[in-house]
Amino acid sequence: MGSKLRFQFPRLENSLIVGIFNSEPVPRVPVWMMRQAGRTDPEYCRLRKEDGRPLEEVFLDAEFSIKISLLPRRLGVDAIIMFQDILTPLAPMGAGFKFNPAPVLHEPIIKMEQVHRLKTLKPPKDLKTVGRILQCLNAELQGSLPVLGFAGAPMTLAFFMISGKSPSANIPKILDFMESHPSFTEALLERLTETTIDYLLYQIENGAHIVQLFDSFADKIPEPFYLRWVQPSHERILKSLERRAPAILFSRGCPYIDLLAATGADALSLGDGISISKVREKYPDFIIQGNIDNKILADGSPEMISDAIRTCLKETKGSNHILNLSHGLLERTPFENVMHFVQSAQKLGRKD
Repeated sequence: MGSKLRFQFPRLENSLIVGIFNSEPVPRVPVWMMRQAGRTDPEYCRLRKEDGRPLEEVFLDAEFSIKISLLPRRLGVDAIIMFQDILTPLAPMGAGFKFNPAPVLHEPIIKMEQVHRLKTLKPPKDLKTVGRILQCLNAELQGSLPVLGFAGAPMTLAFFMISGKSPSANIPKILDFMESHPSFTEALLERLTETTIDYLLYQIENGAHIVQLFDSFADKIPEPFYLRWVQPSHERILKSLERRAPAILFSRGCPYIDLLAATGADALSLGDGISISKVREKYPDFIIQGNIDNKILADGSPEMISDAIRTCLKETKGSNHILNLSHGLLERTPFENVMHFVQSAQKLGRKD
């Protein structure tokens, strides 16, 4: 590619991840973890206990969110992701969730008139806390690490809204409902796609070096439904970023690799059920993120964690690879295992 870089980043002391996106040589495979700032960290648990507020209030407190976001810095991760929730943009739209402890909506969104009542998101006004978090993270880090932003994908947000709570136990019913109400589904996903585009662009404008799109229930969606309703929103969102920042697509456990590859994502975050080596055979130049099983960190020994890292690195040969998990850290994960994961990744991922 010569001297022309795909993405223009500010000067960073730790440039491992941004180097991956610019096809530059890096001395080792970079590592970070989904949900690295949160409930597996004893310091986070202490701060939350002392604070005592419900999560929906904590997310609105920029200073507190900044403090939590920065906690993983002491682990040696190669990126800091802002501490927020995928549901954050819904509150200013009129569909805010309370956490008790899981998220609960006042009433499910299941009627067209409810969709019409949703407010148009204006991030500079409605989500200025997020802008402040990103700006202050960069100011605090002073170029030492890249900052990651993120958003929940429209289908994931739609599942929460239709269910009125965590949708995990209701996905077959939600899918049937959406199939039976195509006009409603189209209107809701259109509104959420526009919201997600505006939200991610706002994050980039306020200092997110890289963004990740989370589709958290993709492994539960049949391919015809995915092709009709999920794929178009992914493609539209990722195209809208116009190379302003790299975008990672995390479509949890999604087996439709050809569809993922066609979205325009700059990297694919793969679940542990997906063979990296098979993806690499078909798409040798794709940047892959993942895919250590998060249950190994939760329940395995240090030796098992290191072995999983070795296997993962062998599949990618250390090329175009960002080491991460199959999904976010599980709450029961011992913090010692989290530390071992990062330390082992740093050691085993070296290319010298």
